[in-house]
Amino acid sequence: MLRLSNSVTIPDDELVFTAIRAQGSGGQNVNKVATAVQLRFDAAASPSLPEDYRKRLLALSDQRITTGGVIVIKSQESRSQSRNKEIALERLAELIESAMIRPKRRVKTKPSKSVRKKRVDAKTRHGRLKKLRTRIEGSE
Repeated sequence: MLRLSNSVTIPDDELVFTAIRAQGSGGQNVNKVATAVQLRFDAAASPSLPEDYRKRLLALSDQRITTGGVIVIKSQESRSQSRNKEIALERLAELIESAMIRPKRRVKTKPSKSVRKKRVDAKTRHGRLKKLRTRIEGSE
């Protein structure tokens, strides 16, 4: 069971682990033993995720989330399959926790009168400076 908070837990039957062969160098161990782990979690159909978490999670632009709402996480860092399983669970928890944070609403603000005046004055000054740089007619 993956515990995300006091109220949100994901039962083991919603998580699908598949042992696959790891990529890269490693010699015989990599060629013979399936130590890498692929974790699949169907977030779109999960009854254990609250609706607002699910919406924010599926709205994330993360390459690990498929268009069907399935989260696929691959872990191949360790030589141990059990350690790779733990790493995949940690990554899933981090991904879901990032979606649990409710974004703050932006409060619209207006620039003050003095700031607007400073901006216009700076533009005028800059325009005058550029005007001074132009070539004067008749002098060459």
